[in-house]
Amino acid sequence: MVGGHSIIVGMITHVAERETVEQDRPCNAMAKMDLFGEITIQAGKTQFQRGIGEYPTIGAPVIPMTDRELRLLYSGLSTKLATIGFLQQDARIPAQIEIEPLVGKHFAMVGTTGVGKSTGLSIILQEILARWPDLRIFLVDPHDEYGRCFGDKAEVLNSRVLRLPFWLFNFEETVEAFFGGRSATDEEVEILSEAIPLAKAAYSRLTTNNVAVMKKERRASGYTVDTPVPYRIEDLIAELDERMGKLENSSSRGTYHKLIRRIQILRNNPSYRFMFDNATVGGDNMAEVVSQLFRYPAVGKPLAIMQLAGLPAEVIDSVVSVVARMAFDFGMWSDGASPLLFVCEEAHRYAPANDKIGFEPTRRALSRIAKEGRKYGVSLGLVTQRPAEIDTTIVSQCSTMFVMRLTNDSDQALIRAAVPDAGTGLLSCVPSLSASEVLAFGSGVPLPMRMKFRDVPEALRPMSETGNRRPTAAPFDPSRIDSVIERWRASTMSQGTGIDGKQVELSDSNADIPPTSANGWGSSQDLADGPRAGRRAADVQSALAQRLDRTGFGRRRT
Repeated sequence: MVGGHSIIVGMITHVAERETVEQDRPCNAMAKMDLFGEITIQAGKTQFQRGIGEYPTIGAPVIPMTDRELRLLYSGLSTKLATIGFLQQDARIPAQIEIEPLVGKHFAMVGTTGVGKSTGLSIILQEILARWPDLRIFLVDPHDEYGRCFGDKAEVLNSRVLRLPFWLFNFEETVEAFFGGRSATDEEVEILSEAIPLAKAAYSRLTTNNVAVMKKERRASGYTVDTPVPYRIEDLIAELDERMGKLENSSSRGTYHKLIRRIQILRNNPSYRFMFDNATVGGDNMAEVVSQLFRYPAVGKPLAIMQLAGLPAEVIDSVVSVVARMAFDFGMWSDGASPLLFVCEEAHRYAPANDKIGFEPTRRALSRIAKEGRKYGVSLGLVTQRPAEIDTTIVSQCSTMFVMRLTNDSDQALIRAAVPDAGTGLLSCVPSLSASEVLAFGSGVPLPMRMKFRDVPEALRPMSETGNRRPTAAPFDPSRIDSVIERWRASTMSQGTGIDGKQVELSDSNADIPPTSANGWGSSQDLADGPRAGRRAADVQSALAQRLDRTGFGRRRT
């Protein structure tokens, strides 16, 4: 559409036949347009800018865009442009994103299952890594599907190599981890809130190696339940045991006893090894944990992928809360010295719109990144198949949206509310988008566009979108059932040890599994209050199951 001193750019969003009474000989149809911006010539240079400075008059001519003008529109002005696919209306024109506004102002990718969200995300992250080498990326991977997508650029943190000490959990996260199967009683919460600071103080006195300090009256030394300093699980148990011995009320003693047994069961459960490794010995390895999680230094691997599928379901919410909170806190206390992109797959699980479900600290941690993270160089990327189930406060902070096929009415309504008016005309086709086809809106793209992601070699696609969990899948051999069951059982015992004491290969990367002691449970100190070291592994599992049943630990909340 030609204006006074510019060409107004718009997109036809609706075409219809005019009413019979309105028809005239030269024109029997009408169309509606969304206006996006204008092409102008400044200092002899042709350029496109968003917004309309001079609106067209009635009767202004309308002309179709040429290939040259389309390229001008979608080329953007940023120096960090990256090609992620091509335009749907013309495959010769690349679809590009602007890296800095995309990352700096948060983004979200939404679409129903099976439309190619995971592949699209891997393409975007690959381009970000290539054009912003100083950026660190942390990816929450609930289904262990991204491990092979980034080659040697990624550090994969699975249940075998992840180390997230229990003392890094704040109080809410600790309670959630200790009582993952149920809500803790007020008495249990009060007991822990008093005992944990004393356990921290006890370890601090021990590590000072100062006799004068050791003889001082026990006190918390200024530590709170949320202070991220190390303490030994044995000191916590000893504090609880000492308090229990001073009680005369049998019911209160029972509360202490069950709390101690619950902590002991967690400490001795191999599935929680990532939390309780060295829980008896202690040690301040916070710097090493931060370096591993957020890749400081990167050592050629600026991307960390935290795989959650191998972790106990009862503790996953706490784990995501811990890493999201630590990502923000590290950015804040380092004054944003190194930018970090925190990407959360299946975001509706961790930041639900309904405040009666999910884990509130996880939603709060993600919300804090969304609202304040930009000040400290911490950005957020969300991926979900149910955008209507995410906290709307968090979604509203995402300045770039990648919308793939959505069929649910409530999901479509949320997207319509989140997308600027200039792009709403495109949303009518959301239910009919094909696989890998996406509508992109916001500050991370030069202009609202309908595009398709480029093809990715099958060997680099996320596992969920290859059709196989392995690159070359063969028909399952029924004779392998016994070995599958052996691996299944071994996953809930000490790493790599079967029920008959034999070593079991749990995965193709078994070399990463740390060594265990001969009894398969860790150090003999870890068993001081647990099963005897000489008991066979099968008996250990039976005893553990009985204890879990008595305490109710491990039961999922409804």
